[in-house]
Amino acid sequence: MIHPKLSLRRPLAVVGAAFIGLAAATVVAAPASAHHPIVEAQAPCVLPSGDWKVNWTVANSESDIVGHLTKVQIDPANTTLTGIKVGAELPRSGKGKLAGEQVLKANQNRTKLTVTAKWIRTNRGQQQEIKQEAASSWVNKPTVKCATTPSPSPSASATPSPTVPVTPSASPSTSTSASPSPSVSPSSSATPSPVPSITPPAVVTPETAVKHTCDDLTYAVTNPADGKTVNITVTPNKGEPKTLTVEPGKSGSVSFPAETGLTITPSGEGVLDTTPVAWEKPADCDSGAGGGDLPLTGAAAGGIAAGALVLLAAGVALFLVARRRRLTFTA
Repeated sequence: MIHPKLSLRRPLAVVGAAFIGLAAATVVAAPASAHHPIVEAQAPCVLPSGDWKVNWTVANSESDIVGHLTKVQIDPANTTLTGIKVGAELPRSGKGKLAGEQVLKANQNRTKLTVTAKWIRTNRGQQQEIKQEAASSWVNKPTVKCATTPSPSPSASATPSPTVPVTPSASPSTSTSASPSPSVSPSSSATPSPVPSITPPAVVTPETAVKHTCDDLTYAVTNPADGKTVNITVTPNKGEPKTLTVEPGKSGSVSFPAETGLTITPSGEGVLDTTPVAWEKPADCDSGAGGGDLPLTGAAAGGIAAGALVLLAAGVALFLVARRRRLTFTA
């Protein structure tokens, strides 16, 4: 009678195949880094003409690779933005920012800048393009007027009075002539002191920004270093409100799950615009990119698929080896 000899090869082979398959799944499903532009703005005051100016900056989230702007959209569209344009290089984080300037009319109370950037990395000798959905920021018209420096008024000089000659009169009883009266000296010039101008202190308000991604709608606040602590409540039309407390010189944000029809309304101290903000679905969401980078495609995806097939073949080979049993004959 033939009895099979018990062996640990088969269990070990099954465990090895499972480990290799898990490693392949981990390699394929490894998430990409979250590359994104950072849009910020400053609108300090209103010009004497009623117009107002916005200073925009766009920064890079990545410290080891530069980005390039692929789309720049300004709202209102009839205004001009200088310094930030499509094709501009986005410096690495900590190495500088793109800066731009926008001038708006007195009847324009709000503006928005939306930018999209791309990054190109080299993976195993092949270039891989990484795209990120648009990042945007809203700015409201400030309530503080810019201080003006008055020009000094010219010194006012008094016109000197002319010298009045005095004719001596002769006495009928004597032939001596009277001494003439002394002439009147001109009056001195008086220079009035300039009236000092009083400039009201500027009101420092926090900067707010809204970011639309495929997964979230984010409301961010940046508090200047010379501001004061602000407490802002953001209320969605669906779900519970969230409170955001930001100290001077710091930033903070709250996010809400993105869905069609979602709106959020900010309120609290330092909020100049309490208009509800609706979630805008980025164009890249239809391609299945989700809230992060686009999935790997092309040559990079083919290389990963080939590696996965090699690992799978190794697992099958280990399984076939385990099926070979050593037989023992007994009388």
